[in-house]
Amino acid sequence: MPEPTKKDEMSNGEKESVATDSSEAPMPTPEISLEVSPPPAEQPVETEGKDPQPIEVLKPVQPEPVENGSKEPEPEAVVVGAKEQVESVNSEVKEEAPSPCSPPPPATVKEEAEPVVTEVNQPPEPVVTVVTPPPPPPPPEPVVTEVTQPPEPVVTVVTPPPPPPPEPVVTVQVTPPPPPADKDDDGTTNTPSPPPPPEDANTVKKLSIELPNDSVHVSAMGRKDSVWSLGEGQAPEDLDKPVDTPPLSSLLIERPQGGSITVGGDISFVAKVEAQDLLRKPTIKWFKGKWMDLASKTGKHLQLKETFDRRTKIHTFEMHIIKAKDNYAGNYRCEVTYKDKFDSCSFDLEVKELEQSQSVDIRSAFKRSSEGHEDAGDLDFSGLLKHRNQREPKQDETPEVDVWEILKSARPDQYEKIAFEYGITDLRGLLKRLKKTKKEEKKSEAFAKKLDPAYQVDKGGKIRLVVDLADPTVELKWYKNGQEIRPTPNQRKFIFEQKGTQRILVINNCGLNDDAAYSVAAGEEKCTTELFVKELPVKITKEIEAVKTTVNERIELECEVSEEGAQVKWCKNGVEVPTGPRSRYRVKSEGLKHWLIIDDASKEDTGTFSLMASGGTSEAKVQVELKPLKIIQDLQDMTVLLGQPLKMHCEIFPGNVPGRWYRNGQLIQSNDRINILQRAKNHRLEIVNSTIHDAGDYTFVPEGYTQSLCAKVHIVDPPRVHLESLNFPDNTVTIVAGNKLRVEIPISGEPAPRVVWMKGERVILDSGHRVRAETFSDYTSLTIDIAEKEDTGNYKIVLQNEAGEAGASIKVKVVDIPDPPEVPLVTEVGGDWCSMTWEPPIYDGGSPILGYFIERKKKQSSRWMRLNFDLNKETTFEPKKMIEGVPYEVRVFAVNAIGVSKPSEPSKAFVPLAVTSEPTMLVVDDVTDTTVTMKWRPPETIGAAGLDGYLVEYCIEGTDDWRVTNKELTEKTKYTITGLPPEAKILVRVRAINAAGASTPRTLQHSILVKEVIEPPKIRIPRHLKQTYTRKVGEAVNLVIPFMGKPRPKVSWLKEGQTVDPTQVTIRNTDCDSIIFIRKAERKHSGKYDMKVEVENHVDTAIIDIQIVDLPGPPQCVKIDEVWGGNVALDWTPPKDNGNAAITGYTIQKADKKTMEWYTCIEHYHRTCITITELVVGNEYFFRIYSENMVGLSEGATQTKDSALIVKEGMQLKNPEYIDHDFKEPPKFTQPLINTFAIAGYNATLNCSVRANPRPKVIWMKNKIAIIDDPRYRMFSNQGVCTLEIRKPSPYDGGMYSCKAINDLGDALVECKLEVKVPTQE
Repeated sequence: MPEPTKKDEMSNGEKESVATDSSEAPMPTPEISLEVSPPPAEQPVETEGKDPQPIEVLKPVQPEPVENGSKEPEPEAVVVGAKEQVESVNSEVKEEAPSPCSPPPPATVKEEAEPVVTEVNQPPEPVVTVVTPPPPPPPPEPVVTEVTQPPEPVVTVVTPPPPPPPEPVVTVQVTPPPPPADKDDDGTTNTPSPPPPPEDANTVKKLSIELPNDSVHVSAMGRKDSVWSLGEGQAPEDLDKPVDTPPLSSLLIERPQGGSITVGGDISFVAKVEAQDLLRKPTIKWFKGKWMDLASKTGKHLQLKETFDRRTKIHTFEMHIIKAKDNYAGNYRCEVTYKDKFDSCSFDLEVKELEQSQSVDIRSAFKRSSEGHEDAGDLDFSGLLKHRNQREPKQDETPEVDVWEILKSARPDQYEKIAFEYGITDLRGLLKRLKKTKKEEKKSEAFAKKLDPAYQVDKGGKIRLVVDLADPTVELKWYKNGQEIRPTPNQRKFIFEQKGTQRILVINNCGLNDDAAYSVAAGEEKCTTELFVKELPVKITKEIEAVKTTVNERIELECEVSEEGAQVKWCKNGVEVPTGPRSRYRVKSEGLKHWLIIDDASKEDTGTFSLMASGGTSEAKVQVELKPLKIIQDLQDMTVLLGQPLKMHCEIFPGNVPGRWYRNGQLIQSNDRINILQRAKNHRLEIVNSTIHDAGDYTFVPEGYTQSLCAKVHIVDPPRVHLESLNFPDNTVTIVAGNKLRVEIPISGEPAPRVVWMKGERVILDSGHRVRAETFSDYTSLTIDIAEKEDTGNYKIVLQNEAGEAGASIKVKVVDIPDPPEVPLVTEVGGDWCSMTWEPPIYDGGSPILGYFIERKKKQSSRWMRLNFDLNKETTFEPKKMIEGVPYEVRVFAVNAIGVSKPSEPSKAFVPLAVTSEPTMLVVDDVTDTTVTMKWRPPETIGAAGLDGYLVEYCIEGTDDWRVTNKELTEKTKYTITGLPPEAKILVRVRAINAAGASTPRTLQHSILVKEVIEPPKIRIPRHLKQTYTRKVGEAVNLVIPFMGKPRPKVSWLKEGQTVDPTQVTIRNTDCDSIIFIRKAERKHSGKYDMKVEVENHVDTAIIDIQIVDLPGPPQCVKIDEVWGGNVALDWTPPKDNGNAAITGYTIQKADKKTMEWYTCIEHYHRTCITITELVVGNEYFFRIYSENMVGLSEGATQTKDSALIVKEGMQLKNPEYIDHDFKEPPKFTQPLINTFAIAGYNATLNCSVRANPRPKVIWMKNKIAIIDDPRYRMFSNQGVCTLEIRKPSPYDGGMYSCKAINDLGDALVECKLEVKVPTQE
């Protein structure tokens, strides 16, 4: 989780702000700010009887329209106040138009001395020349002169040598002003406010910040279903605090945009992620609200689709909403994650209802849709609000569950689960009201300041846990996961420090085992926190160097990573290198370094070797060549400063080989400045003082070899920035918004340096339209055509060439009118007055805020009325003389030396109201052991504010501790107080609540005894359980036995006098029934179950008889008693296992010995002997018999051992003896299954052929699970061809299908893969 931060870190940590140190001495030179603009049309202001006194302020400059004439209004700023928003400003600043996901960052400018202001008429393009002398004594008033103006506005800064202190002179050249525009006819309706400066869509670029998903679209701000719900572990008191989220990474290149459709329409949302730098597919999740994952809601109304374009390497994720309903409206969120990267974006869907003239059924509006969703039939709070005007309150209904009581006793991490269970969609509003309830906060006696809720530190870093004690003498102990932390003399892992009343625990070299819960105990008090250790990815700190060698040499590839003991993998040409005992490759690691060693290199070792870590990959090429020439040390490319010595060295084998040196192809001869040396295998070239002509390509050619050694030598001069010639105080340039700024800075360096201008992390290009940077041979310049407040900040200049790098920075300060103040908040309302407060504007225009103007209007009116004529210095105000019962709105203007800001957004409408009278006729309706039900009548006097609901409170008799029972107001005049202690005496009171507050309470005159009357238990056995309850083996048993009794009866179960085994039978008891559940019945579950219900001394019992039946076994001992004519007499004995049910009959079959095909002679035969007639003379028959009970036929049959030969009477034919051929063979598939693709909604078939004798039993399986009695599948077998038909498959029917054939000689199995594709919608 992100590290907790404080709100005040934003202004200090923001890089875009410009603030000078308060310790710096004030500049002696007076700051003169000139701003010219055409005179705006004045409009009268509605007041309360007094004429407003004029205030002289400078009007903001309004530049000429751009060529295309397009003017876009300035987007409204979204106020954010968390540290992650500031970090995102510092890390990811993009030039793009503002969007709901990326509001513009606030800019902060420290206050300067108040300038002298002069207002003149402004021509279309003014030219301002400012001459700034060195600091003089206190200067006199500046002189302003009007002259004509050239066509191009230019600001030139001249820095002469220091003269004696002269008067500062400011020259302004202007042309005659254009004629003023006509005034509006309806100018009396609104107070004049400065218009926003126009923006050019082609040239003006705004700064954009990628924010977390806390921002809500403007269109969704009024809807409750678009409010984010709380995350896990967030208490209700933290609702108004900023939520820390990890910084975003820009994964999304196309974000889903909000839309609007009518009920029954279709809409699609598309998100795209570029996979150029991703090794695998990113993970995407779609949410509605903050906690509803839409992956589990897919169906005919919601479909999710993923595609990948291999040519552009872009992942496309789509969400299709089909036939939308009105409850589909709300805020949606798309989250993309890849390893440690994260990106998200929120968007809104608005579903418009069709106009209907008929009335709406409140019960149908109160229920959710029942079309196959998990929450079908649950309460829909948003639907109830839509039809609240048509709802008739039910006075006699009592809520079954008190959600407020559940939330009161639940932990904060259970809030979302409770909201999902009870169908609450506006969880944020619910918890805001929970926060406002009165609760006593126990002040800590031992701690003046406790630990923060959580801390975060990188692995290997250091963290300090600080507490401030109220009593420094108290004994303090630190714990980690409940174990006390004790100091050890030889280890510096945990260090305990003491500074005044502060006690500090320092944890050094944090590892993953330090990720734990820490607590500190001071006496009997304890405070806890959690430490999260973030494991950083293992990065490559030192790349692998390329190797070029010859055969039979040793190769060592070295790489250095950022963490000791890191797991890495060595690869060659993308394939992992084997490192076994018999491998030619050896891997070694020591500390941060890793080596791959090849002792005896061969030609096959040539290739690309790489080391892969979790944070990156390093590659290098290894080239192994044959001898003859061995270069022990090659020439190295060198960069030498001008005038420094140049020394080149190489080493070759074999030694004592002479050679020649060349520069740019020309032979080098020794002289006084150049020395050529050779000693054995070492060759050197030394130049004493390098010149610019010594640069070039150097080559050493060994004599007798075609191979040569080459290197490049560069002679360079480091770059320099000459800011001292500008003579800017503190390197700061001040400009009025709307004017043109051009700053020229001299530079030097050889070769000519590359110049880069940057503002923060954004590079300023020379091709920019409004802001651009230009570089010439001896200077570089920054030009801003029309200065804006976003241009304020530090501008960094970076110079680079081969000799080095130089940098400098200048500050640009743009002064302008302030931003609008924050939306005013009405904190208190009276009968004809209210109290309001607001926050100052985020950006003060570079000049201190002088005060504020306040206006108000009736909500239904469009006329604003000014409430103060003198500037209000404070950020609070109290409007008066308002009409009771009429809604009002207020807004605020901010004023500085430059002018008046735009108005703030109007406040929420408020109505001056008074409270109601107290409720009447409070009486007791019902009493139990833990609950009391109260009834009352509405107040006699309600007033203009109406009645919002009632608040019920109670206290134990003899105390004054009144407790609120309903956290949410109830509109009914009947309420049940739950969770009361038995046999306690309580007092109850009720208050009426409206917009003005709570009324005087109505208190019950006498106390109430919490005690319930005893009701004897009574078991109400259902009719079908009064006889034996029969189920087949494998079926589920789910019996519900209701009963009555008060207070809650005690239920117990026995089976055959023994306690029921909970691992075999699941029993669940409630207040009114008992449920016995067996997921998969077995024969051992049969028996009589005794149920006993007790209420104190009263007992009621019942017996449930359960019989679990199964298929019977085959008959025993089937034999042929007699054969005569065409008749055969059979006899058998009943089966040994009857399947726990009576045998209902037998099925007798016969088969000719020649074909062995079985035919049924008779079914459902009840006796154990039979005579089979009408047999064919000359045939020889076998017989088999199946047994049958209420479940069905037995799985196997008993066959006669002997056969019955039917011979013709009076004739005896001696048949020749033949040895029958054995046709038996185990199953063998002659045609296997083939992998198949199917289209969703269209039948699919799988075919294979098998050969076996006897005829095999064919079993079809899906994912190793047999398919039995599933109506979606049909199985055929004809002449050995086996077919499986899948009816209208869906994507869930995809998987591995297998066909298994079994007979007495063996079995065989074939498999295939089935993929079901969903057809795309055009």
